[in-house]
Amino acid sequence: MSSHDDDRRHDDARASEPQDGQGEDKKPSPLKNPRVKWTLIILGLLAVVLFIVWLVHHLLVGRYLQETNDAYLQADSVAVAPRVNGYVTQVFVQDHAWVKAGQPLLQIDDRTYRAQLEQAQAAVAVRQADIVAAQAGVDGYRAQLAQSRTQVTSAAAQLKFANAEVARFAPLAASGADTHEHQEQLHQQRDQAKAQYDAARAQVTGADSQIAAGEAQLEQAQAGLKQAQANVDQAQVAMEDTHLKAAIAGRLGDKTVQVGQFLSAGARTMTIVPVDALYLTANFKETQVGLMREGQPVEIKVDALSGVTLRGHVESLSPGTGSQFALLPPENATGNFTKVVQRVPVRIRVDAGAEARKVLVPGMSVTATVDTRSAKDAKDRTQDEADRADAQDRDKP
Repeated sequence: MSSHDDDRRHDDARASEPQDGQGEDKKPSPLKNPRVKWTLIILGLLAVVLFIVWLVHHLLVGRYLQETNDAYLQADSVAVAPRVNGYVTQVFVQDHAWVKAGQPLLQIDDRTYRAQLEQAQAAVAVRQADIVAAQAGVDGYRAQLAQSRTQVTSAAAQLKFANAEVARFAPLAASGADTHEHQEQLHQQRDQAKAQYDAARAQVTGADSQIAAGEAQLEQAQAGLKQAQANVDQAQVAMEDTHLKAAIAGRLGDKTVQVGQFLSAGARTMTIVPVDALYLTANFKETQVGLMREGQPVEIKVDALSGVTLRGHVESLSPGTGSQFALLPPENATGNFTKVVQRVPVRIRVDAGAEARKVLVPGMSVTATVDTRSAKDAKDRTQDEADRADAQDRDKP
């Protein structure tokens, strides 16, 4: 076979091969499939419905829900510290124990304070005896005063009689009917009566002075009794302070005291956490608190209770942002200024049951969501007040 015949066979083979894009069946478009088309339509309608539902929920509810995760559980804990010095003789509680108000916590050695109390009580007894003695002295001086006044009355009567005798015998002595000696005797008796009268009056004055002095001593003794009683009360308080009791109910934490340890007045021994009075401090941005009011409901999600939603309500809003109460408040009137969104602490009451409170402790992280729909008209009222104030300013001459 010649080479020319081979070339013809190769050309015929190439001519019989299909060209690119020719001879193959074209695949139909998926959109022409009715099942796919209706599936896409249904999905589109479902997306539109979901968007409308979301939009309606956002307009009616969602935009009034203010959420923050800058929130932590807190409690007004009470530190247990003695007011007296001494060695610890007994500790009645264990770590993390539940205590009731008035329950004994620990005992400090009270021997020294018991001796001081007995000494103060003895001083009271001495002062009471001083009062009895001073009162008796005053009563005696008053009796002497009464006796002196009686002597004054008697001396006055004798003096009056002596003066009358002198006056009666004076004409007789002048006419010579009475002797000179008798007249001198009458004058002598009158002078003696006058001296007795003066002496009696002096005794009355002395008795009055003694009564005043006795009453002063009585008042001094009474004042000493009050001071001694105050010392007893102070010693009694110190004696009672050696027995520390729980001021509130709660759980114990940060317990560091041990038997035999010496405690100084004011030294912290343990802390009582009132877990039944837990509250939440949520730091909301200033752009979130425009509609927040006391009493609004709050949803609370605690990280320690995954999947559990607790309830609460707003108790109060801080009168200032957190930066205003910082140790070094910002000074925005100097240097360059960069606006930073401030946060406002909001106190929220936690309405949790007994089971949840077994887990909740101060310091836990929380996500809080406040429902502010109850104040949704507040912005309109605020704007109306501003417009009225502006109108009044324009009406002023």
